[in-house]
Amino acid sequence: MRVSLRKSLVLAATATLATSLVVVATSTANAAAKLDNPYAGAQVYVNPDWSAQAAASGGQAIANQPTAIWLDRIAAIESGSAGSNTMGLRDHLDAAVEQGANLIQVVIYNLPGRDCAALASNGELAPTDLAKYENDYIDPIVEIMGDAAYANLRIVTIVEIDSLPNLVTNVSPRETATPECDAMKANGNYVQGVGYALAQLGALPNVYNYIDIGHHGWLGWDDNFDAAGDVFLQAANANGATPADVHGFAANVANYGILDEAYFDANTAVGGRPVRESTEWVDWNRYVGELEYAQAYRDHLAGIGFDSGLGMIIDTSRNGWGGPDRPTRASTSTDPNTFVNESRLDRRIHLGNWCNQAGAGIGERPKASPATGIDAYAWIKPPGESDGASREIPNDEGKGFDRMCDPTYTGNPRNNNNMSGALNDAPLSGHWFQAQFEELLANAYPPL
Repeated sequence: MRVSLRKSLVLAATATLATSLVVVATSTANAAAKLDNPYAGAQVYVNPDWSAQAAASGGQAIANQPTAIWLDRIAAIESGSAGSNTMGLRDHLDAAVEQGANLIQVVIYNLPGRDCAALASNGELAPTDLAKYENDYIDPIVEIMGDAAYANLRIVTIVEIDSLPNLVTNVSPRETATPECDAMKANGNYVQGVGYALAQLGALPNVYNYIDIGHHGWLGWDDNFDAAGDVFLQAANANGATPADVHGFAANVANYGILDEAYFDANTAVGGRPVRESTEWVDWNRYVGELEYAQAYRDHLAGIGFDSGLGMIIDTSRNGWGGPDRPTRASTSTDPNTFVNESRLDRRIHLGNWCNQAGAGIGERPKASPATGIDAYAWIKPPGESDGASREIPNDEGKGFDRMCDPTYTGNPRNNNNMSGALNDAPLSGHWFQAQFEELLANAYPPL
């Protein structure tokens, strides 16, 4: 039967409208299906690989705690990665269902030119491998997570740690710039890669994306804080993503920043001056702990284009800083530098030290809704997994040797040329580090 041109146009318009309504309805349904806080009332998945390793290594007291799984290369999707994560993604999702869990935490971590300022966590993809990242890494993850068998699982994704902040702090003309970070800023593949991950993962109704925001000792200064927020927003609007694909942000992932300094904040006055002016530790940072940093960043990000209901995650797996060296009262010194150094709970040599830190302890146990605006304290970095090798170790994982993991290293501008504070004899990042695990247990706070 012949149809008039006018009727064809009407039918086409009707079909287009119907399709649009379906898309809108589906998007609305997806948005409505998302919980305000996925951790609230959740039974969080305990990785059996990590749990068994922890129990066999003296950590029976914490072996039942939930930790995130790390997809740190394409092979990890199917066969699992090294260290305590030998199962693939589908294996973990199946195990979560079998375990009766309804929330699983997954670190998305394989950007092109990954971690341009730290050799220990370099990845397998070249700086220009954006298409491979999208097609061979993100798409298979989305396909597996989208399986109907996992529809009742809340899947929390921590998206590309230590990536976007590098585009602010480690690029020219800063003294801390690296050629690798300059290259990633110029080619845009961090922003495009994160955007693609957010868009594809965010389209799944049971996936909750949290973008990494570094930690207070990285972005807490005024010239970093606002600039990084702008980069986060740029990524959330790139490559098909919108800010609606971002459920929240994650702070202190795989780092050691104290949750809260008990005996001072940046405005505490000592000798007639706020300790914010102490040059040896606070050094004009507005924050001295991860809780206040995360809460302040939440407010800032909501004010520049993200949803006002953002939730924050703080990684507390290694920021307890207990043990015999933990201060029990504020210093009586009237010198701001001395006061801070004698009072601070975070016992690192410098805030810029990040690799296998000596003296660290397990922090707060995972819990939901622990403070205003905080969705959870979570163990995103599984305790006992190394940050990086303390010497050159040949490997097929794309991981290099970073001198910040060498206990003899005297530092660089990013840690103000201080000693690295790293433990000796460390294996590759992600591999089990027994000596560190034992120290984390001994220095846990609250104590085990």
